[in-house]
Amino acid sequence: MAGGTTISSSAEGLTPKPRLSFWQIWNMSFGFLGIQFGFALQNGNASRILRTFGADVEHLSWFWLAAPLVGMIVQPIVGHYSDKTWNRLGRRRPYFLTGAILSSVALCLMPNASLFTAIAPALFIGAGMLMIMDACFNLAMEPFRALVADNLPDSQRTTGFSVQTFLIGVGAIVGSAFPWMLTNWFGISNKADEGIVADNVKWAFYLGAAVFITAILITVFKTKEYPPDEYEKYHGKNEDHGAGLGNIFKDFAKMPKTMKQLGLVQFFSWFALFGMWVFTNDAVATHTYGLSIEDKSSDAYRNAGDWVGILFSVYNAVSAVWALCLPLIASKLGRKKTHSLSLICGGAGLISFYFFKDPKLLIISMIGVGIAWASILAMPYVILSSSIPPGKMGIYMGIFNIFITFPQILNGLIGGPMVKNVYNNQPIYAIVLAGIFMLCAAVSVIYVYDPGSIKIKEEKIS
Repeated sequence: MAGGTTISSSAEGLTPKPRLSFWQIWNMSFGFLGIQFGFALQNGNASRILRTFGADVEHLSWFWLAAPLVGMIVQPIVGHYSDKTWNRLGRRRPYFLTGAILSSVALCLMPNASLFTAIAPALFIGAGMLMIMDACFNLAMEPFRALVADNLPDSQRTTGFSVQTFLIGVGAIVGSAFPWMLTNWFGISNKADEGIVADNVKWAFYLGAAVFITAILITVFKTKEYPPDEYEKYHGKNEDHGAGLGNIFKDFAKMPKTMKQLGLVQFFSWFALFGMWVFTNDAVATHTYGLSIEDKSSDAYRNAGDWVGILFSVYNAVSAVWALCLPLIASKLGRKKTHSLSLICGGAGLISFYFFKDPKLLIISMIGVGIAWASILAMPYVILSSSIPPGKMGIYMGIFNIFITFPQILNGLIGGPMVKNVYNNQPIYAIVLAGIFMLCAAVSVIYVYDPGSIKIKEEKIS
């Protein structure tokens, strides 16, 4: 009995899952390219959009609270119901498609919050759009992790999550740099009157919506999911027939030991990432470019914001390459040591922001961040998937998201006040703290129990 689910047999007596080809794994994960394109636009531009609408830097983290709060609620619910769904589109794919449609609409509305000022101030409309957009992203994203675990044997899961991370990197590379590309390659202006979002950001969001839904459609139409009878051959019969939302709390109370241990790793990792996403724009503008915290409407501030987009693109490019190396590195070092090494690189990269005064040198910092980002998106899920009862893959992947959202909520509550009252309006120290937390994650992962490593050894022997 685990997580409220009884599987009729253990691995003994079950039909081994067939190995999938590279292109089957590719198509299964391709939708994540579109999802991360959308997330990259959000991560790189939401703060500058909110600043355009009048947000003070010390309040930015409070507006960003919408994203993790929504994720904490949406993902377990989607995971719970996707475990119990089966229709003509499958188990997970209906949620991909619905999320993609709604996300595309939200991407188009976010930079146009000023059009709705008859309802409320643009700043609050923008914050509301951020919340809606993140809810839609989470609806589309949550089932992807479960889909990989559903379809792949343990021996291919590192490859599966690494391909997923590679596609995340590709989507984020372009998404992060898109406003800069539209200005410098296509001549779309990055200038605008105060309170109005620049055209290059608007068009980046419009085109991002098209990329988002197209990528999801490729996964929806080119991926097979096992129907219930075939699924039971590979996973065993799921004896848990309860469909009520109350089961989420029961499953939470019975989460596997590995999941609890990974929760601490995720806490440190995502506290760091949230601080980076929220404060990098202002940290680079003030510490590296030497601007005042009040220069939010100046051309120099916009140029700094465009450069941050390039930096975010760099770390995503590095993550795409590092993701392809993860299976080989993990086979040599083991999953935990691979993740720890990657997190050390990320922590060093974030701390180096303080020492580099030339904006171009921050590319070096982002190489370390990219290595960590690739591993954060892959290795915890690889380790986790081996400890979850198959019939609960969706719900536990959703519950696992709580360990991602909680540290972001905490950082969101205290991050802004710390920048103002502790760091004396110098957001660079928020980036340094993020680096320290990343190093803490590198230490804590060493103590995680990884049952999947035993299964892989058994598969190799057999």
